[in-house]
Amino acid sequence: MVSKEDLIVNVWGGRMVSDSTLTSRVTVARQAIGDSGKDQRLIRTVARKGLRFIGEVQECRSSSSPSIHTETVAQHNETSSSRPGLAALQLPDKPSIAVLPFTNMSGDPAQEYFSDGITEDIISALSRLRWFFVIARNSTFAYKGQAVEVKRIGRELGVHYLLEGSVRKSGQRMRIPCQLIDAVSGSHIWVERYDRELSDIFALQDEITASITATIEPKLVVAEATRAEKRPIEDLNAWDLVARALWHFWKLSSEESKKAIDILLEAIEHYPHYAPAHSMLAFILLISAHMGWIEANRALAIQLARRAADLDESDPWAHMALGYLAFTSRETEQAVHHFQAALDLNPNFATAFGYIGLALQHDGQSEEAIRYLDKAIRMSPRDPLNSLFLGGIAGAHYFAGRYVDAVKCARQAVQSRYSVWASHRLLCASLAQAGQIEEAKTVLTQLRQLQPNLSIAWIRQSIPWTAGPMEKVLDGLRKAGLMK
Repeated sequence: MVSKEDLIVNVWGGRMVSDSTLTSRVTVARQAIGDSGKDQRLIRTVARKGLRFIGEVQECRSSSSPSIHTETVAQHNETSSSRPGLAALQLPDKPSIAVLPFTNMSGDPAQEYFSDGITEDIISALSRLRWFFVIARNSTFAYKGQAVEVKRIGRELGVHYLLEGSVRKSGQRMRIPCQLIDAVSGSHIWVERYDRELSDIFALQDEITASITATIEPKLVVAEATRAEKRPIEDLNAWDLVARALWHFWKLSSEESKKAIDILLEAIEHYPHYAPAHSMLAFILLISAHMGWIEANRALAIQLARRAADLDESDPWAHMALGYLAFTSRETEQAVHHFQAALDLNPNFATAFGYIGLALQHDGQSEEAIRYLDKAIRMSPRDPLNSLFLGGIAGAHYFAGRYVDAVKCARQAVQSRYSVWASHRLLCASLAQAGQIEEAKTVLTQLRQLQPNLSIAWIRQSIPWTAGPMEKVLDGLRKAGLMK
């Protein structure tokens, strides 16, 4: 979706133009490609939102001569190939960037969530720009607190640019120095320092994003404070609570998840019209119940997800929550629809790619599932959720009858830092189907220790495989020794 403001920024450089001028230019654009305002076969007007191109597209590339970018990729891969144990990640065709966690310089550990929140907002803003390839939040936060060479980070994440910075907060004043680095050469491209009153936080975040985009793509002219004007200053405290909750949740543990839920409950109580608090709470409630960290409360999650969508239908996490509800109800088509809506709003949303893959995998649509899951892992190579996505790839291979591949992927998921029970279940079933019965029994014993309530009845009730895939998994688990 391209809004009127987007067009004014990118076509007219932010200058004021009349509605009639805008309308006449859209008419000419339609005529140039054989469309019209009546037919709208290619350019569709969406009332009160903007315009959207809906025609089929095919990407064509010239092979006549290597471009500067191609040469840069070759140099990058030549350097990357020397890393032991890690495959080289080819640089994407479009500008690629990773935003490293900003360092908390306030001297107060309790303010850690604040610098994390600043980082996440910059990632989110950049991700909405479709011409960027942006590494997802969870992969960049894997480097938090580590002193790692920028070239190494660039190779491991497969990006050309890195943004790093720090946050020093004192009372109502804040200073943010940040720098954009070429991760291939290690050279600095751009350095800036922002000193602001805390009440100006939203304008500050947008100013940082504008500077970064202008550096990478000089032709892009960013309108002053367009996004900042859309974010009410009274939402500052609500944003503060959401940032703090996310700081806890992404540690992915039972205790930290409960802390995040408590903070978000406080947020929606004090800020009942703030959509992100509702959508994030809905999603965290659902995933925490799925992980077994809390008792399921689907009624509250449904209420929160719908409320978030009503408050702001452009909030990707609202669609993620609605998609998760459909996913756990075995409504695959509806789940994919909502996850895709989240992707439409944020094209670099690795989590949405991953959950489309999981929904398809649980329905036995193996090949398509793998495509989405691979995409999620590529976009966020060090994401804590990748243990789930690796488990999803294992399941896709399992349903396709490729049991050796399923064992390999399930082992990787089980051995990851954020291993979950689902990966153990798939490893157990895959080993049994591959004829490795004794090892399958060993894994089943370990699984029973992790999950004492494991049973066939519990799996039927709790795991959202559709009918065919469900029976295939239970067949493998029975061969391993799970009889009731």
